Amino acid sequence: MAKKTPAAPALLEIGESTVRRRRGRGGALAPYAQAFRTAKGIAAAVLLTLLVALALLAPVLAPGGYDQQARDALAGPSAAHLLGTDEFGRDIVVRTLYGLRTDLGLILTAVPVSMVIGTLLGLAGYVSRLLGSATQRVLDIILGFPGLILGIMIVMMIGAGWTALFTAIVTAGLPGFGRLARAGLLAQQQREYVLAARVLGVPRPTVMVRHILPNVVDPILVQATVYMVVAIFIEAGLSIVGLGINPPNPSLGAMLNVGARYIDSLPAYVLGPGLVLLLLALSFTLLSDALNQAANRR
Repeated sequence: MAKKTPAAPALLEIGESTVRRRRGRGGALAPYAQAFRTAKGIAAAVLLTLLVALALLAPVLAPGGYDQQARDALAGPSAAHLLGTDEFGRDIVVRTLYGLRTDLGLILTAVPVSMVIGTLLGLAGYVSRLLGSATQRVLDIILGFPGLILGIMIVMMIGAGWTALFTAIVTAGLPGFGRLARAGLLAQQQREYVLAARVLGVPRPTVMVRHILPNVVDPILVQATVYMVVAIFIEAGLSIVGLGINPPNPSLGAMLNVGARYIDSLPAYVLGPGLVLLLLALSFTLLSDALNQAANRR
């Protein structure tokens, strides 16, 4: 064993050079920047930029707010109201913009939180084998519930609203992130450079940050973009059954829920939020495909 010990620094350097090679010359974000040079990446960037800009500029584009009422309720499309008005005389375009703002704010906060917590749960096995097994059993239990059913259970316990939707999206995403992180951990912790780091007495947190985490981050980031599409439909599904954002606050799913009642007399009621919901899901789908191609190319 003593003769093999001097090889440990060399193996450790191989591991670090592997991480540097994966990152490329541009640093840690360089490989992901490649995704935005593909057709799918460019299309996703354009769509997301447009949607985010509309959401951020909603108070500027509609200074009266989403609850401003006109005299005519359920009026058809006109120059003043491009998609008409809802049952309270509120402009459907304005409420769609604010609904987009609500949905983006929800998924762009809930999905990263789910990613971080799920990844930490998946990597818990590196701290303790018993802890790792326990967290996996918890994730298996969560995985046993379909996302919409799990969301309904959480909403029934907490009560409808933004907090319940946030909790449902975070909880439903934990198994996906946790299982990916654990799979990466099991693959990396037996690699030569990880074993070499342990032989040299490198602290476990350092090994985790410098050697294991950089080699499992790619599938986790791709999963995050995929799960954003799932999160969009979790919000829409819960809102359609009346368990989403509390009125009068708008969301795309809540507007589809109410608009379905008037689809015969005013199809534009569901056209606006439905189209925006579709474009939002499409943009994240294209982004996940582009990131997946960039990750697999390395």
